[in-house]
Amino acid sequence: QVQLVESGGGLVQPGGSLRLSCAASGSIRIITSMGWYRQAPGKERELVATISTGGTTSGGTTYYADSVKGRFTISRENAKKTVSLQMNSLKPEDTAVYYCNSRVAVWGVPGLADYWGQGTQVTISS
Repeated sequence: QVQLVESGGGLVQPGGSLRLSCAASGSIRIITSMGWYRQAPGKERELVATISTGGTTSGGTTYYADSVKGRFTISRENAKKTVSLQMNSLKPEDTAVYYCNSRVAVWGVPGLADYWGQGTQVTISS
């Protein structure tokens, strides 16, 4: 019903930057929020950043994990159903698989549901 496709992961040196993007498609009636989570080896999946719609065509209310505040910026374009994560000043501890998440109402189905992308690897290493 809903597909999330991520792009932009890769290998970068400490202090470098990467930009992740995620595009949602399918029988989407409304998207209430989009966000990014990450999971490092041996650790639980954790929230990185989210952005809600606020009923606007772009932007929205943002939330960041303390570990990424001031370094990462989340943005979205509602009309295109895309969300991006600009990651600057990357650290080795940012290494993880990053997953796109979207909370969506689907046509013909009541309520909201969470959908996930397949994940994209981000590796920070010299």
